[in-house]
Amino acid sequence: MTNQLTMYTDGAARGNPGPGGYGTILFWGDVRKELSGGYRHTTNNRMELMAVIAGLEALKKDGLKITIYSDSQYVVKAVEQGWLKNWIATDFKGGKKNKDLWTHFYELSKKNTLRFVWVRGHADNEHNNRCDELATAAADGANLDVDIFFENESKR
Repeated sequence: MTNQLTMYTDGAARGNPGPGGYGTILFWGDVRKELSGGYRHTTNNRMELMAVIAGLEALKKDGLKITIYSDSQYVVKAVEQGWLKNWIATDFKGGKKNKDLWTHFYELSKKNTLRFVWVRGHADNEHNNRCDELATAAADGANLDVDIFFENESKR
């Protein structure tokens, strides 16, 4: 079996902030797994990042080579251009947002070798389009989870 995993991700928010959701598809050889979840009050950027986190949390093995496709320049550039390393080194100084999710992502990312690839959203990529369907359906769903960190931050 290969140690190469492919992940497609997308996030959505109805209003920004507003109800949001994420969609993730994992490809491991011939196996395909779809994941999604929704939150009652969150942002698009948080859901884009949550899609990646959900995919990484679903893995049962470490030491994988993972290519992650995302239409979020925020997520792709934060990792591929080293923004995240700077944010961590300065403890997110200057009010950088989503510290809770980025810190969690960073810990998960140490278990595998990740490469991010940006894809154009709402274009002709069938897997990205499916992730968008999963994310928007989750955002529009009932019984949405609470994005506790975001809701507490937005009350301040």
